[in-house]
Amino acid sequence: MAQRRLFVFAHVSQTWAPAGRLSLTQTLHELEASSFAYGTRYLERADALEVDPVSLGLADKARVRGVELFPVNQLSQFGGIRDAAPDAWGRRVLEAQARVPANTLSEADYLLGTGSDRVGALDVRESLVSPPQPGAAPIRSLAYLQEASERIEQGLPVPSRLTDVFAAGSTAGGARPKASVRDETGVLWLAKFAAAGDAFDMAQAECSTLQLARRCGLTVPELRVHDLGGKPVLLVQRFDRIAEGQTERRLPFASGLTLVACDEWTSRTKGYADLAQAIRQHVSPSHIRADTQELFARMVFNIFVSNDDDHLRNHGFMRDPQLAGWRLSPLYDVVPRPSAAFERHLHLQVGQQGKLATLDNALSDFSAFTPHRATALAIVQRIWLELRQWRSTFEETGANGRLIDQLAPAMRALSDIASPGLQAEIRHTSSSFA
Repeated sequence: MAQRRLFVFAHVSQTWAPAGRLSLTQTLHELEASSFAYGTRYLERADALEVDPVSLGLADKARVRGVELFPVNQLSQFGGIRDAAPDAWGRRVLEAQARVPANTLSEADYLLGTGSDRVGALDVRESLVSPPQPGAAPIRSLAYLQEASERIEQGLPVPSRLTDVFAAGSTAGGARPKASVRDETGVLWLAKFAAAGDAFDMAQAECSTLQLARRCGLTVPELRVHDLGGKPVLLVQRFDRIAEGQTERRLPFASGLTLVACDEWTSRTKGYADLAQAIRQHVSPSHIRADTQELFARMVFNIFVSNDDDHLRNHGFMRDPQLAGWRLSPLYDVVPRPSAAFERHLHLQVGQQGKLATLDNALSDFSAFTPHRATALAIVQRIWLELRQWRSTFEETGANGRLIDQLAPAMRALSDIASPGLQAEIRHTSSSFA
């Protein structure tokens, strides 16, 4: 085993400040353990941000001063650090840059290889004097980034003229090809490219689905589809950034995986009720009610559109500077999955019948989200009424007839996912409870 010591920086008051020292104990390709110690000067800052809201909270600074801290639940890695690390695609980009096989870099190498435009308000560097590394390409580089991403997918070398992808692509999470880009005004966007083997136009499908979610009353980031020589690219505005005049404020980000405090393997046993409990523990008290109800609405929406990619990393939270607390982030990574199966399941547990994607199952555990069943029914009714018009919404947001036909098997009718008695309740419930 070997130990690496790295330094974590936090973006506070429009500048980078060293937050503390991260120690990683690892074998050749496996992270065995982590520890972290906050810097004394950092803890003296009134604007100090917590590196991890669960394992490294700063509610009692005296408790953590001069102490080597470890992840909760015997995890090998801090959730806050994991969220700042590259995910599947970012790791592929770094491996292509290093010209090594998949999963052969150390966790320290993955953390250090990611540009400073990584998600949230943290950065990880080799030393206290290491400078920030830009991690976003100009939006005019989209064509080059797409070409480089295609070469990485195919396992081909990336020529020197396409090396912008190494910085811009390493900051991106998820498994699909993507890169961070800045538009002409400096606003940061996530560009999501088509992947080899896509069964349909994923960019337009995700764009139209999120616009449909917006009409259902869910919080959704700004997004648009850009045509790149006949190849669609989805642009999603990075919601962990806020423009303040000529500067940019970075918002801390934590995934649902971090707030539930588990690893990827254990997450398979978790459900929406666990996320609701995390909201009650970590979200600003003034927004707990709104966020638990929105989480319930997102679960219901996923049931209607057959989105089973709803794992804990695809639920996020941001630290709101106006609240000095956490809030549910805008919705992201929602794409219908067409299926011929009548019985369908989500990734997360829905209710007392496990992952079964039905409204009866969702309402079986409504009290995890709201004390009133009537409120839960009104939320379901609101989403159902809007979802009945999904074809029109998709047409208005740019989807063509072929894509609509391809996605139709994913979209569920009320009779597909609700018992006759529940259907009657939903049809006749009062919207005044929502």
